[in-house]
Amino acid sequence: MDMLATRTTWLAIALFFITIVSTKISRWKSNIHHLPTRPLPPVVNVLALLPSVFKKGFGVTINDLYTRYGSVFTINLLGPKITLLVGPDVSAHFFQGLESEISFGNFAEVTVPIFGQEVLYGVDVATRSEQVNFLLDILKPSKLRSLVDPIFQEVEAYFANWGHDGIVDLKHELEQVLMFISSRCLLGYEVRQMMLKEVYSLFHELENGLNFFSYLFPYIPTPTNRRRDKAHNRLKEIFTTTIRSRRSSSRAEEDALQRLMDSKYKDGRSITDGEISGMVMALIFAGKHPSSITSIWTGAFMLSNTKFLIAAMEEQKHILSKYKNQIGYDALLEMDTLNRCIKEAIRMHTPAQMLARKAHKKFKVQTKEGKEYDIPGGHTVVIPTAFNNKLAHVYTDPHVYDPDRFGPGREEDKVGGEYSFTTFGGGRHVCPGMALAYLQIKVIWSHLLRNFELKLISPFPNADLRKMGQEPKGKVMISYKRHQLLHC
Repeated sequence: MDMLATRTTWLAIALFFITIVSTKISRWKSNIHHLPTRPLPPVVNVLALLPSVFKKGFGVTINDLYTRYGSVFTINLLGPKITLLVGPDVSAHFFQGLESEISFGNFAEVTVPIFGQEVLYGVDVATRSEQVNFLLDILKPSKLRSLVDPIFQEVEAYFANWGHDGIVDLKHELEQVLMFISSRCLLGYEVRQMMLKEVYSLFHELENGLNFFSYLFPYIPTPTNRRRDKAHNRLKEIFTTTIRSRRSSSRAEEDALQRLMDSKYKDGRSITDGEISGMVMALIFAGKHPSSITSIWTGAFMLSNTKFLIAAMEEQKHILSKYKNQIGYDALLEMDTLNRCIKEAIRMHTPAQMLARKAHKKFKVQTKEGKEYDIPGGHTVVIPTAFNNKLAHVYTDPHVYDPDRFGPGREEDKVGGEYSFTTFGGGRHVCPGMALAYLQIKVIWSHLLRNFELKLISPFPNADLRKMGQEPKGKVMISYKRHQLLHC
């Protein structure tokens, strides 16, 4: 009995302490749940936005939301949530976050039927990372230096076909010359010599496949998507035939195609013909698509702004004098005025109107006013690049073409914060084709400024908002007349 009593006593004591500990833990958990947390961004229902979108347009609607809610707000798409981050202060995690925290998700799906299922966003992350490194190696500054002479040769040969004077569609001419450049530097002489006209036409169909509808529904068999798929298959056939011809003849060339053929994965595996074809298509897009749009806008803006046109021409005179009429890589790097004219055209009409990622984990943002928000995992996160490029607290008179804003003493893109100018991405996601794009555009406009008197004779173009790249709508007609003032 004494033993039983003792055990009962100890059991009661144990239960007493368990009860106390359980109560403490319960209260601690309750307190944890009641700790203050950061608020979620303000939310607006998409149905409430539709009248504004149809009446005012998407850009004005975003501006209205920014004015009302500030730099962070969420649009509820009747379930899925899209959170917009406006301005450099709230953009850091978007560009610097790890792939496991924030990634492209399914938003790059539109590129899969364009480039193929064997490359980039059609493959796993590890393989994609190695493929991106192959492309980055091709686009290194040391490799770009070797492209200057071939690019100049293509530009000079193309514009040698212009007469003494005449009228042309600048949009068509620049698209053509950039295709010649791409074929010479990226595709190889076989394509350049024998199939360029067909390849140009096929790439045009691929570019048409990059539109808002295809972005949302990349696999729906619309007429545009069917032409895109047909063009992809034919380009793959052309490139595969070229690759196999080189391999069988043991012939090696100095171009991007050859460098991809010689590349190997970390496990020693060679790149397949299909992978090479897809990466070449991606390179052409990186080098031609944004370059084409930006080179046209650069011309339209310069020819509409005499002050900056004269400044760019004076710079050409100075560069020619310094380098004794020999324009090379180092001379191009010193064309700061022309560089600013190009950069301001990009700011005014960015090739990428918005950038999107999928948040996999919750993250915090803090606005320039000091407000903090939690962005939940699962949200689609969008940087409205075109809108950010016109923020009045970053750029003075943001709707005015003013290349000097990037010059010494102002440098508004740097003063505004690290992520003030993100047309080419930022952080972990900088576009690898940026340097090539600037190089090509500089070579083209350096040649045109030195050799032609140019005038814009059609109205200043509007942006084609149906396209994702804000390309000029319709023809951009200019008159030209040869002169020897700046002959190189």
